[in-house]
Amino acid sequence: MPAPVAQLDRAPGYEPGGLEVRTLSGAMIFQHFPSGPFQTNAYVVACKNTKKAAIVDPSPKSFKSITAYIAQNQLIPEKILLTHSHWDHIADAAKCKNEYNIPIWVHPLDRANLESPGADGLPFWVAIEAASADHLLEEGESFVIGEIQFSTIHTPGHTPGGVCFYSSQERALFSGDTLFQGTIGTLSLPTAQPELMWKSLEKLAKLPPETSVYPGHGSSTTIGQEDWLPRAKEFFG
Repeated sequence: MPAPVAQLDRAPGYEPGGLEVRTLSGAMIFQHFPSGPFQTNAYVVACKNTKKAAIVDPSPKSFKSITAYIAQNQLIPEKILLTHSHWDHIADAAKCKNEYNIPIWVHPLDRANLESPGADGLPFWVAIEAASADHLLEEGESFVIGEIQFSTIHTPGHTPGGVCFYSSQERALFSGDTLFQGTIGTLSLPTAQPELMWKSLEKLAKLPPETSVYPGHGSSTTIGQEDWLPRAKEFFG
């Protein structure tokens, strides 16, 4: 049985479970590392052909697992991608940056909390080392991990600078705390913007239904399984 997932980042109704991790078309390989007090999913996402990789949301105490996985699979980390800057998603970002001398990518509206942890008004009780942002993500920005194409979807709501990373090639979405299995990121935290969340979820609802969703906490899902997305405000507003 997986460890219970705390409810800090989710709206009521979420039921945690194990995350299915798999290779999709064969070009992308990845692993998740549920870590820290809220079992936040850190990810290593890599291109099978080139071994180039990205670290997504290095959560508290994920560093050792991340570095071990990278070493065991002879991966070449090139960047750290942040879906947002809540402390449970950035706690080991500075460690990973220093270990591999790689840049941190974050949306500008979430930059402040990365560079000055606690700037978002959320209390935290693990050590968070500040880190500088090296690249500021934009809506629609494309990038690659090896031979795998991704695009950036700005999804404000849970935080002002929340983003999701989508690969149409792999039919995969790394959704951070915007979308979970059966629910959304909580809108009660200090920098949340409930009025923007509904438009963000409408964007995700337009993705192909077979798109696999890999969230910041708990189980994977698909866009098709979350068929309530176009009516999210009715349930969570």
